[in-house]
Order: sequence, then C-alpha cells, then structure tokens
Amino acid sequence: MESFITWLLGVLALPGVGLPAIFVVSFLSATLLPMGSEPALFGYVALNPHMFWAAIVVASVGNTLGGMLDWWMGFAASRAFVRLKARRRAHARAAAGGLTVAAGTSGGKGSESEAVSAPDGNPPMSARYTRWMRRFGPPLLLLSWLPIVGDPLCTLAGWLRLSWRSCLVYIAIGKTLRYITITYLMLSVPESFWQGIFAPFKHLLVG
Repeated sequence: MESFITWLLGVLALPGVGLPAIFVVSFLSATLLPMGSEPALFGYVALNPHMFWAAIVVASVGNTLGGMLDWWMGFAASRAFVRLKARRRAHARAAAGGLTVAAGTSGGKGSESEAVSAPDGNPPMSARYTRWMRRFGPPLLLLSWLPIVGDPLCTLAGWLRLSWRSCLVYIAIGKTLRYITITYLMLSVPESFWQGIFAPFKHLLVG
C-alpha cells in the first residue's frame, strides 16, 4: 500500500508529505482500502502548528469525499442488482409464456421501484448493521470514522439508497469531529515527545 501511495503521489506530481498528500491519503483511507490518514495528519500538524485548521479542513474534505465514493459504490451495486434481478424475472416469465415482452419490461420497472427503499439480496454488511441503518438512517453515519465498520457503513447507506445529501452531511460531521478531537489530543502530548518521533522526517513535513 505504501508503494501504491508513493506511485500515486508521483503520478500527480505531489510532494511526499504536505496538504495535497494529506488530501490524497485521507481520501483513499475513507474507501475500502486498508490504510489510515492519521499518521500523515499528525506529523504535519506537529511540525506545522499554524496549519492546524488548514490541515483539518483538507483531511476532512478528502475523507468525506472518500466516504461518498463508498456511498456511490453501494448505490451503483444496488441498482445493478435490481436490474439484474428484474431482467432474470422478465426472461423467466417470457420463457413460461405468461407475459409479453412489453409486459415483462413493465414488471421489471415495478420491481425496481419496490427495491428503492429496501433491495432484496445480500447487503454489503451483516443483517445486524442493515437493521441499524434502516432504523437510524443517515445519522448512523456519524460513526463513519470508526475503523473497520465505518467505510462499509457508507457503502451500506448507498446500497439502501439513503439520501446522498443527508449522508454527506453526517459523514462530514463525523469525520471532521474525529480529526479535531484526535489532533487536539495529539497536541496535548508534550512537544518533546513528537519532536523525537518526527525529527527524522522534519525536512519533509515542514511546509
């Protein structure tokens, strides 16, 4: 994964560490890729305290857009599943001789309409998380920052076709509060501790 990030930054002509790199890493870490953005953000802010809010905004925007990419993937998968199921149903009816081609097409549209709120089939997460998402809706995405389950929650919201606007708001709130809280806690640690850790990388991190 680190080699992929290095390659991507090189392709985009971005520095190894800095606000553009923080954006890229934050965006990718919000997808289903197994990586985190906190180390890059922590290191940058530790050596550039005056860039605290700029780094928070950049990381939050990147992470939120990554979460919305997860939402879109779930939404696209749901639409593809519904269309495939409707097509198979139409073919089965046509083969049985019970419906004309036009009636079969109409039936497929009806099936897709019914599936908008709750598509059939296996969701991208377990039944427990699906019940939670249907019960609490977009506000559950305040937890989209959680490791392991946060990104799939965004995908599940897209699968269930929850409003993208509402999902965007709650994803942004959750991820921004996460970055502010964790970064603030990091800054509360004695400066000498962070200087010792990031000293070898200071020439890369200082903007």
